[in-house]
Amino acid sequence: MAGKILLVDDDEDIIELLTYNLKNEGYTIETAPNGLEGIEKAKSFDPDLILMDIMMPVMDGIEAGRQIKQSEKLRKIHVIYLTARAEEFSEIAAFDAGADDYLTKPIKPRALISRINAFFRKENRKNEDETLLSIGGLEINRNNYSVTKEEGESVVLPKKEFELLYHLAKKPNKVQSRTELLQKIWGTEVYVVERTVDVHIRKIREKLGEEYIKTLKGLGYMFNLKE
Repeated sequence: MAGKILLVDDDEDIIELLTYNLKNEGYTIETAPNGLEGIEKAKSFDPDLILMDIMMPVMDGIEAGRQIKQSEKLRKIHVIYLTARAEEFSEIAAFDAGADDYLTKPIKPRALISRINAFFRKENRKNEDETLLSIGGLEINRNNYSVTKEEGESVVLPKKEFELLYHLAKKPNKVQSRTELLQKIWGTEVYVVERTVDVHIRKIREKLGEEYIKTLKGLGYMFNLKE
């Protein structure tokens, strides 16, 4: 089961134990001894999952988790805390920082690996489910960037047009501003003007029809799903 896991812990014995067992399961592993180095390693390694301790030097796991979830680049990474801190306030702080799960030491390697395997199976199923979106008489297929209308006509869209349509369709009847759409589709590191969104919306309408994307003057756009 392929997957990339970053282990962030200052206990070398824990790192060695987890690295050995997870590599045997086929996972690709990187490690960091504290929260600050964990953040930097996450930027270059791009893990699917971070297993993180709380009590660490330089930067603790709660602050590291908070910064990860606030980062545009890192926020989608899942974080599971693996810690000796069993107090309720530590668990609450971890979930407030964006934790996906909270497990207490001592570690039972086989139970932990079974839990991680289940986590990846769930994520894989979620990703498969999201490759085909059926909504409002359209089938939006992420595998080939095609959109099929109810009458069977198929239209292949350029990548940015497709991503824009897909993003709007994932949240039907929810208004999204041009700024939000620019950040989601083009990212914060690429400079494009808000007019770019308007141009792509116009091209989508030319190919699919006017009825799917609604303009709300002064607010933005939304996928128009009729009740």
